[in-house]
Amino acid sequence: MPSIDKDEFPHIDNLIYLNHAAVAPWPRSVAAAVSDFAAQNSGFGAQHYPRWLGTEITLRQRLARLINAPSPDDIALLKNTSEALSVIAYGIDWQPSDNIVTSDQEFPSNRIVWESLKQFGVELREVDLNSAATPEAALIEQMDDNTRLLTISSIQYASGLKMDLAPLGQHCRANDILFCVDAIQSIGAIPFDAQAIEADSVVADGHKWMLGPEGLALFYCRAELRDQLKLHQYGWHMVEALGDYDQKNWRVAQSARRFECGSPNMIAIHALNAAIALILKTEVATIESALLQRSEHMMAIINDHPRITLLTPTETGRYGGIVTFHAEGVEQQALHQQLMADDVICAHRGGGIRFSPHFYTPLSQLDQAFEKVNAFIA
Repeated sequence: MPSIDKDEFPHIDNLIYLNHAAVAPWPRSVAAAVSDFAAQNSGFGAQHYPRWLGTEITLRQRLARLINAPSPDDIALLKNTSEALSVIAYGIDWQPSDNIVTSDQEFPSNRIVWESLKQFGVELREVDLNSAATPEAALIEQMDDNTRLLTISSIQYASGLKMDLAPLGQHCRANDILFCVDAIQSIGAIPFDAQAIEADSVVADGHKWMLGPEGLALFYCRAELRDQLKLHQYGWHMVEALGDYDQKNWRVAQSARRFECGSPNMIAIHALNAAIALILKTEVATIESALLQRSEHMMAIINDHPRITLLTPTETGRYGGIVTFHAEGVEQQALHQQLMADDVICAHRGGGIRFSPHFYTPLSQLDQAFEKVNAFIA
């Protein structure tokens, strides 16, 4: 059980917040970082900009540590997951015979951008993850000599299915297939090692399990891939000689900053830096342990209820912080609306109700949430 500073999470007194797989409430230290930044900006303008740039450097270092990237130079700070995926999708020199393999459970961010490549003759193969002995085998079976890229979520947003990424990365590396991971439902919740899974790219917004703001995302791009991606956005911030505004013979930055064309989202950088500091201080392994305890607690309640069906896999290693269930005999949308009205903040996903607590969520609040579910069913 982690040592929890309850002062970091004041919303516990007002809400049963089970929606970290959507948008997380800010810890107090994150709100304080934003407030301090606003006060500096209001009182002094850009006088402290060099200090702000130091915060940006620290954030890149912390994100690299969080996912075990070889270097902070491999980290770009983009607006969101969709932008990062678009950088990849429209950076690759596609051939009409190419195909992309993904699952049939992806969030639209990891589907629409790849569907848009149909204009170039690129096929998107959406694989039924239940069509083989394992979800990974189902994906591998659909890859062939024309497969250019595999893109998959580390944890599926609706079902909560956790993928075993290492064998996918090994297969891709051995067959010269690019491996792209949407890790938005993992990073900040469970340990994530970009090197161990041999990922070429990793994308994740900061506003879910990382406890940060909307509008800022992690984009890890393996050094060997960076030169292969065509750029479609240019500006002062993506050049190698950053800050040399008189230079005419500019060249693209060697680091992942090449994907950041203009001014950084400095207020979000301060917020996410504070959030990642909290995550690293708590330790991701500790967070994972607490999350799995909460998931198993919810699964036990669901399995003991005759009218609630668990939709999330229960096999060891196949779930993270998301637990989704279907209540029989009631409209799921109506149940969701009632829970929200009762200050149980959750989501209607995948044909059921999705609960996604974080490591600090009291177990007693999970019991209270299911008491409200039971009352509605009764």
